[in-house]
Amino acid sequence: MVLNIFLSLLIPILLLIIWWNLPVSINRYSDINFGNEIIYKIEAYKKANGLPENNDWKTLKKFDFRENMVGFEPEYSKLDNETFEIIFLEGFDGPYLMWNSKERKWKKGEPTLIESNKYK
Repeated sequence: MVLNIFLSLLIPILLLIIWWNLPVSINRYSDINFGNEIIYKIEAYKKANGLPENNDWKTLKKFDFRENMVGFEPEYSKLDNETFEIIFLEGFDGPYLMWNSKERKWKKGEPTLIESNKYK
């Protein structure tokens, strides 16, 4: 009886730990595929027009970002004229699933902070 209760608690915890530690390419497969489609569209747009601005949602909607209650998913961040990030935010604390156009790989991490010169 005690062994059954112990195993019924231990097995789900172990499965959760295993799932959490799998590579992002496995446990975030659908987000990565969706993100790759958006990245392809942004890069095609970039060749003709340059990167869209962070708040240019009229243009960004054309890339199939999903609209949610607080904005769009995934997050788009233009870092400079050549570099951008795609970030899937889950909750308030990171690390988040993200892709940076310089590194060109999906990883868990924190978004790059952009320094603004307009207040200096």
